[in-house]
Amino acid sequence: MAKSRGWINPCNPVYWGVVLFLFGCLWLGAQFYIDNMLIPVGVRTHNIKAGVFTVRKGASLREIGDMLQGEDMISSSSFFVFYAQLTGAEKQIEAGSYQLSNNLSMREILERIVGGDMLSYRVVIPEGYTTDQIGKLLVSKKIVTGGDWQNALATENFAYPFLKDAPAGPKRLDGFLFPATYDLTSDFTSQEILELMLNRFNIAFTPDLQARAQEQHLSIRQVVILASIVEREAKLDSERPIIASVFLNRLRIGMPLESDATVQYVLGTPKEKLTDQDVRTPSPYNTYLHYGLPPGPISNPGLASIRAVLYPAKTNYLFFMGKADGSHVFSVTYGEQVIASQRYEQ
Repeated sequence: MAKSRGWINPCNPVYWGVVLFLFGCLWLGAQFYIDNMLIPVGVRTHNIKAGVFTVRKGASLREIGDMLQGEDMISSSSFFVFYAQLTGAEKQIEAGSYQLSNNLSMREILERIVGGDMLSYRVVIPEGYTTDQIGKLLVSKKIVTGGDWQNALATENFAYPFLKDAPAGPKRLDGFLFPATYDLTSDFTSQEILELMLNRFNIAFTPDLQARAQEQHLSIRQVVILASIVEREAKLDSERPIIASVFLNRLRIGMPLESDATVQYVLGTPKEKLTDQDVRTPSPYNTYLHYGLPPGPISNPGLASIRAVLYPAKTNYLFFMGKADGSHVFSVTYGEQVIASQRYEQ
């Protein structure tokens, strides 16, 4: 039988010394390569770039790597894939938008998109915004897309009792998207944002307010429709209960609401002064042409307008007109309204 001779003999200490030396070289070489690949691109090129990077849902590791490399955030997509798999981060990456810079190492970039350190947005939804205005605001901040927003409005199901009488279609949530300040992250979907706003309305419209609505013989939807009109008509908080009393008085005697705000809603584009032709614009929302409440809210009212409808001032007013300072003159008779109009228009 042939025998191993010389240093190749596994029993020879020299053999193991050579093996260990080679493995050591390989290890050091691999470590040097990894460390070099992890160096921030900006440090290597002296060309710092920063921006918002979006990881879309369902994107593969290779797609993410290619996008990062294409935006000069990393030097190698292939190494990014290898390193993410090596560290076990492959299945922990979260979809969303991230503020990244090529002054970050690949390790830091990976930690950011794995840790869910997403961009957050504090969004203020003003009282009286329409649902379309809310959507445009969210689109402008790149939180949602217009198509997703409209699709969620029209098709998503939300299990709230106050929506049971809402008509099908994109207007079914009008009035119930509660105006408030929301802290949103870039991974929120349109459905999740709508759920947040509807839930905020559900909390704001307390059992006490629901009981008050029943005392007033109004459904929640009727309260919101009236409040949406008050929201668009009132400029001063102190006048909301008075304006609400005017519309409630008109409803009680079967008089049309004749709200300019409903005509503005029909026109779509706000006008400083309505013409006779404007108030004859055909629409079920035009309360100059149709008696009773319009078919739905014309805005998303705040709590002050909702409470104004539920706790209106006790008045006999049937008319009001706006003054230049945002306040209103209230009248009981049409004659008083004519005199007020002549006085303040002059």
